[in-house]
Amino acid sequence: MRFSKILWPVALSASVFVGSTAVTSAQAATASTTKTTAKTATAKPDPRQIERQKYAQAQKALNAKSMTEYRSLLKQLQHYPLLPYLEYQELTPRLINLPKQDVDTFFARYPDSFLSERLTHRWLRTLAQRERWSDYLKYYDNRLTDPELACLHLRARLATGDKTALNDVAPRWNIEQAQSKACDPVFAEWKKAGLMTPELIWERHLKAVIAADKGLTSYLTNLLPAVDRPMAALLQQVDANPRLLKQTGKFSKQSPKMKTVILHGLEKLARTNAKEALALWHTYDAQQLFDDNDRVNLKYHIALRLLYQDHEVDAEKLVASTPNLTRVDLLEWLLRESLRKQDWERVNEWLARLPEDARKTERWRYWQARTMEELEIKEINGETPASIYSSVAPARSFYGFLAADKTGVNYHLLDRPMTFTSEQIAEVENAQGILRAREFFARGELGAANREFFHTTRRMPLEKMVIAGRLAEKLGWYRNGIQVMADAQYWDDLQVRFPIVYKEHVAKAAKQTSVNPLFIFAVTRQESAFVHDAKSTAGAVGLMQLLPATAKQTAQKNGLSFTLQDLVTPEKNIALGSRYLDHLLGVFDGNRILAAAAYNAGPTRVKKWLNKDKGAQLPYDVWIETIPYKETRGYVQNILSFSVIYAYRLGQETNFVTPAEASRQL
Repeated sequence: MRFSKILWPVALSASVFVGSTAVTSAQAATASTTKTTAKTATAKPDPRQIERQKYAQAQKALNAKSMTEYRSLLKQLQHYPLLPYLEYQELTPRLINLPKQDVDTFFARYPDSFLSERLTHRWLRTLAQRERWSDYLKYYDNRLTDPELACLHLRARLATGDKTALNDVAPRWNIEQAQSKACDPVFAEWKKAGLMTPELIWERHLKAVIAADKGLTSYLTNLLPAVDRPMAALLQQVDANPRLLKQTGKFSKQSPKMKTVILHGLEKLARTNAKEALALWHTYDAQQLFDDNDRVNLKYHIALRLLYQDHEVDAEKLVASTPNLTRVDLLEWLLRESLRKQDWERVNEWLARLPEDARKTERWRYWQARTMEELEIKEINGETPASIYSSVAPARSFYGFLAADKTGVNYHLLDRPMTFTSEQIAEVENAQGILRAREFFARGELGAANREFFHTTRRMPLEKMVIAGRLAEKLGWYRNGIQVMADAQYWDDLQVRFPIVYKEHVAKAAKQTSVNPLFIFAVTRQESAFVHDAKSTAGAVGLMQLLPATAKQTAQKNGLSFTLQDLVTPEKNIALGSRYLDHLLGVFDGNRILAAAAYNAGPTRVKKWLNKDKGAQLPYDVWIETIPYKETRGYVQNILSFSVIYAYRLGQETNFVTPAEASRQL
């Protein structure tokens, strides 16, 4: 399939960005190196190296409290990007002495920096400790998200005579967990003013019960008026044993609090036995006057649990009988169940029930057209299946590529890098936060480098974020470039979002196996975004995110040596990952759909998901849409889509799905 290319020109500064030439593996390895290499006799000296040495000396002097030596070194580091870290280290121990002028100077020199934000937190706590409330109000920033600092802000307002602060206390108090001790004086004054009402206490008590915070639950029970405590005790009993609701006489009193007890108990019971919860709901709905919101919300929870517990028929009946139950996640589950059964009439009904915003997405537009084809429906609201496919096909996405295959048009690869002046580029390149990030990276302090990079870029306007993303790609910070483009929600710079990295290693691995290089690139982009030493919470390591046990087994099977260090060595990780992909392709007869699913979820699960009964087997698009794991479903869709995008990036032609993959029933 040929690509419909849309390329917009980009003005690039040669000193900042590379062009469209792919970064070689050697360049990438150099960019990823975290150690400073020794200089040869003929190499130009690194102008930063002397500053780095003096920086280390200044840190040592500061730690030893050799202030004369420290200040002498500081004068020599005025242009070193990490200077503020020294100043911060020197300033913070003195905060207790309230050096306001020095604090103001730091804020003025490094506005909106990561360290200024960190200093703000420490400075505000110091001011609160010293009860300098007027100063606290001066320095407080409403953008801060620290709940303790927010409580102290209320305290500062009250201490300076602003009694309207009491009106803002309830949202701080009425949460499901215990608050900081710093909030206690504010809460005490609020309670004394009579604003801690029984209704608020009951609301928070319910939140504490749901959160299973027994200490807070007990505390709030004692705060309730004596008349409400038996109902609080009943709520706690039902929470511990929802089947108490079978004793319907115990819950016959009609009151708002009793309705709360019943609804909470039914929702809790549904987690373990949704059918029993549904039967009890019919009983209680007849005796209690629940409002429509209560009914819809409870039915949603019961229906969802019915689906979790494999009671699809009961869930469908419940949702079908509740026309105003239109929660997207629930309806999408029912849609997939109907697709899995190839019950196209039911698919059409659930599509009609979707809220308009969901119905207009590429996913459900595609499935509307597919459903119309299956049911031989020529037109809905003036649209034919062909016209719907045509409206989806221009999207650079899984459903766009599916629709393009349906209509026989070229894949639409919108590649639209922004155009920038050299002045715009230089402004971002020389931003203080970016300079600090680059220096930390050069020092091998990757955590600090990423922290500075993202703190800086997330405060930039869109154009500067895009420039920063391109700079990151040029420097070999591939994941950072990909992430900042996502933060900016700018999807159309394919060089940054889909970098060509370790090309030689991929080509070598592809030659040694039957795996298409596009497949390897797609998996690597999805798994690690080209971070060579990435580690997952599950223990997977490296570019292709291999578990050590899988890598070792793959190495043994292919007669390769193996050490754990191989997992963070790009060439070896790609070699092992490609061989494992090759193994999975062998298991699944060369089918990339199944191999990709197995790479994510394991081959045993994929084999279970395949329908052995020929009468129940599914077309490939239906099978992908109905993969039970949301993560694996998205994973397979991404791998197939990324393969098309990498074909475009490498100047190749490819099919989104091969004829063999498209014709196989799964």
